Amino acid sequence: MPLTLASLVQHSALRLTVRAGADRLGTPVRWAHASELADPVPYMEGGELLLVTATNLDARDPGTMRRYVQRLACAGVAGVGFGVGVTYDDIPAALVDAAEEAGLPLVEVPRRTPFLAISKAVSAAIAADQYRSVTAGFEAQRELTRAAVAGDGPAALLTRLAAHIDGWAALYDSSGAVLAAAPDWAARRAARLTPEVERLRDRPAPASAVVGDTEGDDRVELQSLGTGRRARGALAVGTGAALGTAERYAVNSAVALLTLTTARSRALQGAEQRLGAAVLRMLLAGQSDHARAVAGDLYGGLLDAPFRLLIAEAPAPAGTEPLAEALEAAAGRSGETLLTVPEGERLVVLAVDGGAVVAACAEYARAEEERPPRESGADEPDVVVGLSAPSGPIAVSAAYKQAEQALSVARRRGRVLVEHEELAAGSVLPLLADDAVRAFADGMLRPLREHDAKGRGDLVASLRAWLSRHGQWDAAAADLGVHRHTLRYRMRRVEEILGRSLDDPDVRMELWLALKATAASSGTP
Repeated sequence: MPLTLASLVQHSALRLTVRAGADRLGTPVRWAHASELADPVPYMEGGELLLVTATNLDARDPGTMRRYVQRLACAGVAGVGFGVGVTYDDIPAALVDAAEEAGLPLVEVPRRTPFLAISKAVSAAIAADQYRSVTAGFEAQRELTRAAVAGDGPAALLTRLAAHIDGWAALYDSSGAVLAAAPDWAARRAARLTPEVERLRDRPAPASAVVGDTEGDDRVELQSLGTGRRARGALAVGTGAALGTAERYAVNSAVALLTLTTARSRALQGAEQRLGAAVLRMLLAGQSDHARAVAGDLYGGLLDAPFRLLIAEAPAPAGTEPLAEALEAAAGRSGETLLTVPEGERLVVLAVDGGAVVAACAEYARAEEERPPRESGADEPDVVVGLSAPSGPIAVSAAYKQAEQALSVARRRGRVLVEHEELAAGSVLPLLADDAVRAFADGMLRPLREHDAKGRGDLVASLRAWLSRHGQWDAAAADLGVHRHTLRYRMRRVEEILGRSLDDPDVRMELWLALKATAASSGTP
C-alpha cells in the first residue's frame, strides 16, 4: 500500500495537523524534502512532501503565497508541511487560503517534531512498502512458475496472473489470434487488440506497448514473447491503473515463463516435423502400414480420415513462414492434427479434409490476392499453393502429384491458391494461357494466316469450321456458306501448306488446341 499524507497524519508520534486540502490526503507521498528556497520547483520531481518554515518567504503576503503555492501544485508536489514556532508562531492565513484555493494539502508541523523525524517516517514507510511489493512479486513468481510446470497449459498461468494484477490477461499466437484469456469475459476484449498485436509482432523481440481499450477504461500493456528476430506471440494485461512494483514483478515473470514455454514448444515442433518428414517419406514410398506405425498417436488420427496434401512455394524473403504460422494457429484453435514438412523454399502439409486448416489456407489466399499491390510494382504473389483432392494413406503419391500440378498452374496464372479439383472438373482451355503454348499455337497457324492475309482464301476460318463439325463436309460448308467441294479444296491447301495430314487425329487435336489458344489470347470466341 503506497504511503499517503493520510498515513502520516495518522502517525501519532508526528503530531501533524491538517490546515488545508483535507479532501486530498489520499495523495501518495514519494519522498519528504526540506527547502527554504523561494522557488524550490526546479529541484522537485513531483510527489514530495515539502517541509518549510518560510525563512525566505513573505508568508503573510496573499499574492506571494498564491504564486508560490500555484507553482508547487503545478509541479506535482504532494503537500506542504509548515513548521511553526521557528519563523512564524502559526501558519499565516495567506498561506492557508492559497493552499485551500489551489487544493494543495497543508499540514502544521509542531516545533517539537523535527523535520528529520518526518523524513525518517517517510523513508521507513516507503521501504516497508517496497519490501511488501518485492515479497508479493516473488510470491507471484512462485505461483506462476508452479502453474507453468503443472502442465495445465497457459490458461492456468493467465488465471493466476489476472488475480495478481487485479485485472485481466490474454495470450496471443504469432498471427495475433487469442489463444487464452482470464477471466473468461476478457477474451472478447482481448480480440479487439489484434491489430495492435500485429503491429507489435513486426518489431524485433522483446518489444512492448501501452494502448487504450476503445470500449473501456482499461490501461492495456502488450509484451512480445520470444527472443529471436520474430515474436512468437504476445501477452496483454489490462488494469485500471499503471502497474505497481508487485504487479510488474508478476507480469515480467509471466513474460519469461511464456517465452520459455514458447521456445520449448518450438523445439518440440522441430522434433514433430522430423517425425512428420519420416511419415511423409514412407507414405510417398507406398509404405502406408509402416507410416501408420511410426505416426503413432501423434499423426495416427490424421491418417484415419480423408486428408488434403498441400504444397506451398515461396521464393520471397519471408518464405512460407507466414502461411505456416496461419495454419498452425488454425490447428491450435480447432484441435486438429497437422503434419508440416519444410523442404527448402517449399512447405508440404497434410491436413484434415474440410477442416479448419484447409479453410485457413483458403482464407490466407483470399487475403493475399486482395492485398493492394506493393510499391515495387511486382504483381507475383509471395506464396503459391497447390492443393490436392481428398486422399488417404495409400494414395499419397498421387495426391502429391496432384498438388504439384495445381502448384504449377498457380505459378503460371499468378494465383495464390489452385485446387486440383479446379483442373479435374473444369475445362482444359484455361491451361492454354501459358506463353509457351501461345507461342506454339502462333507458330503452327502462322503459314495459314499469312496465306489468308494475301487474299488467297479463308483457310483459318475453314479449318475451324471443319474441325468444329468433326470433319462433316456438308455441315461445315453450310456454316461457311460455301460449296462442300470448295471446303475440300481448302482443306487440301491446309495440308499442303502445313505439310501435315488431317487424317492424323494428333494433328487435328493440335490444330484445334492451337485455334483455341490463339482465340483466347485475342479474345475471339
